[in-house]
Amino acid sequence: MGIFDFLSGEFIDVIHWTDSTRDTMVWRFEREGHEIKYGAKLTVREGQAAVFVHEGQLADVFTPGLYMLETNNMPIMTTLQHWDHGFRSPFKSEIYFVNTTRFNDLKWGTKNPIICRDPEFGPVRLRAFGTYSIKVSDPAKFLVEIVGTDGEFTMDEISFQIRNILVQEFSRTLARAGIPVMDMAANTRELGQLVGKEIAAQLAEYGLAMPELYIENISLPPAVEEVMDKRSSMGVIGNLNEYMQFQAAEALGREGAGAGAIQAGLGAGLGMQIGHAAAQQGPWGARTASPAAVPPPPPVEHVWHVAENGQTKGPYSKAALGRMAADGALTRQSLVWTPGQDGWMRAEDVAELAQLFTVLPPPPPPPAP
Repeated sequence: MGIFDFLSGEFIDVIHWTDSTRDTMVWRFEREGHEIKYGAKLTVREGQAAVFVHEGQLADVFTPGLYMLETNNMPIMTTLQHWDHGFRSPFKSEIYFVNTTRFNDLKWGTKNPIICRDPEFGPVRLRAFGTYSIKVSDPAKFLVEIVGTDGEFTMDEISFQIRNILVQEFSRTLARAGIPVMDMAANTRELGQLVGKEIAAQLAEYGLAMPELYIENISLPPAVEEVMDKRSSMGVIGNLNEYMQFQAAEALGREGAGAGAIQAGLGAGLGMQIGHAAAQQGPWGARTASPAAVPPPPPVEHVWHVAENGQTKGPYSKAALGRMAADGALTRQSLVWTPGQDGWMRAEDVAELAQLFTVLPPPPPPPAP
């Protein structure tokens, strides 16, 4: 091996990056002394971008493709430093590979409840969670603003900051939207689009974009959800008496117990009828007299009050009112009241007192002119 072959083998001539971690956003090509051989091949695959940093300054950004690292391909780097030896000596630069694909199924959620004013329930506390995707839209800006000199930058290092931005904008959007709690499930797509639009400008300052944002669920506190479930159950049940009868019938028919219970009920009813018939017959089949019926309780005697000249008189018994009617002290137009009656009534309108005036003739008609 000649000395030239030895020196040319000291420097790598193919620069590329393959990622198997699924969460690496930026990876720096490592080489002792950062020495890149003149004329080396740079392979940038789809979903990647290569950023050249020379002596602390961002020199160039390469999109997917195959490049020969020569001065005519890197005019920006040529203006940064005049290389000697016909521009064919190794140069010291840093190459950062940036993953520009989407990072999907990233979780977000509200750490604390969001207090909103609902038009139906009043102030309510809401929680929400979902998923989102993120991607690098501007590799150069992302390297300058976020990564810095980190040799391997992963999604976990920025996901917490993105979640904070997302939750903040979601809270503001939810409070301003004025959507009732009962209608939020039907408007999660629109809410997600509004939040994504609100945070697009802020993410663009970091060189990032959020292609997708999903709201999987918006929930109330467990105690409120339990009350709502009970309210929904009452609406589904409808008539409570019919529901209880249905439940009883279902219990009788469950696991074959219905037939036995019905037969037992029929047998008990038939036995009671037979016993009742036997009790009415003598030892030789003679029918015995049925016991005397119990008389009903006597009617309750009402006491009455009479309104006369703005004063209440009484109480009077019905017999006393009969004497007053005979004497003319009680007329058909007299106002009377008894406990349990709804307000004062004319005596002739009370069925119990109207009969007091039937024994008396009505007043005579006026004389003929």
